[in-house]
Amino acid sequence: SPSSSRASSSSSLPAAPRRSPRALQHHSSLLSQYSSLLESYTEGEIRQLISALVERYSQAMNSGGHELPLFPRAGSRRKRARARHKPCALKELEVSVSELGLGYESDETVLFRYCSGTCEAAVRSYDLSLKSMRSRRRIKKEKVRARPCCRPLAYDDDVSFLDAYNRYYTVNELSAKECGCV
Repeated sequence: SPSSSRASSSSSLPAAPRRSPRALQHHSSLLSQYSSLLESYTEGEIRQLISALVERYSQAMNSGGHELPLFPRAGSRRKRARARHKPCALKELEVSVSELGLGYESDETVLFRYCSGTCEAAVRSYDLSLKSMRSRRRIKKEKVRARPCCRPLAYDDDVSFLDAYNRYYTVNELSAKECGCV
């Protein structure tokens, strides 16, 4: 009969190779790594992360994307990694006084020096203690950083200028002279 010949032919086929089940150890160690990582974040930071991921997802779906763009291409990841590790340094920009955002109307230009870059520092006792307090949830909703910031250590001389109405102004601590990690 035709059904018996199908049954015998299908049983004579070699068995398909089976994938072995994933090791539970690897899965649980990955979960513990993520949970310990997320413990160091505040509730607000986790909410920000989740909303950013949801926003990326909706943007991808609205633009006709079929994949989640959660992980950008390797090239852009390398560019961001290089950009993150630029050391703290003094930079300058020529701007009009009006562009400084201090409320003055003037066409005069000034050399605005500012600090930019990252601060890589060795882990200090403070950093370890802060991490411990956050993981024990002793510090909850406060926004605290356990790493230094690139900031001015000293400022240039005062800057003087005439505004659009011929009034003379002097502004102090406007432009950085020296930068460092504080």
